[in-house]
Amino acid sequence: MIEIQNVTKVYKLTRKQMEEQKTKASMKIAVKDVSLTAREGEIFGILGPNGAGKTTLLRCVATLLNPTQGQITVNGFDTVKEGEKVRRSLAFLTNEVKLDAHFSPKYLFRFFGRLYGLPEDVIEARRKELFEYFDITKFEDKRMEELSTGMKQKASIAVSLVHDPDIIIFDEPTNGLDIITARAVTDYLKLLRERGKLVIISTHIMPEAQKLCDRMAMIINGSCVFQGTLQEALEQTGADDLEDAFFELYRRKEETV
Repeated sequence: MIEIQNVTKVYKLTRKQMEEQKTKASMKIAVKDVSLTAREGEIFGILGPNGAGKTTLLRCVATLLNPTQGQITVNGFDTVKEGEKVRRSLAFLTNEVKLDAHFSPKYLFRFFGRLYGLPEDVIEARRKELFEYFDITKFEDKRMEELSTGMKQKASIAVSLVHDPDIIIFDEPTNGLDIITARAVTDYLKLLRERGKLVIISTHIMPEAQKLCDRMAMIINGSCVFQGTLQEALEQTGADDLEDAFFELYRRKEETV
């Protein structure tokens, strides 16, 4: 379980960033007083446009950032005070994390398995399962720099899951993937849910979220404007699908600014 309680994240902007964003403010509130709960056995979506604060929030959950205010617990462990225990409980995959281009998927899988202190037989069993599922075996000895975007993404997912974590966090999991690879990824997320894992995805692709997510939170300008099921979102907005529901919530948010 992940519990986020009144989390705010504030960044100090450099002069260059202030110029790029055309603002005189030296501080930027990326996440503002967000509270939500995600439980095992569900796919929970963090939805919103680019720049809404989704990735910042997930980086706080994954201990890559500390919140300015508020508290986050992962399986009961505080992300600030018990970071190592949190990291052993989860996998965090984002497009910004790149595997070393000079090594092969097989080498990297074993390397990270050993970092987690896993026995060699466990590493090999996990490698066989994941590489077969994602069809990585046929290129497992090629260097990462030789692989296509889809192959790299599948290898990155496999490596991130080497320790069989209870919580899996994917930031834009299908971004830039072809339709075949994207389906393989989303099908595996469903399989993880069936195994009782908590899967969190961030996305701005509403049709994908509508198909995948059991519950969701919508983040607009750093604030959480909705948390609940698809049906609750439709009932609250009177919309026919998730995309229309999101735009209605976005319109309401803009009217209050």
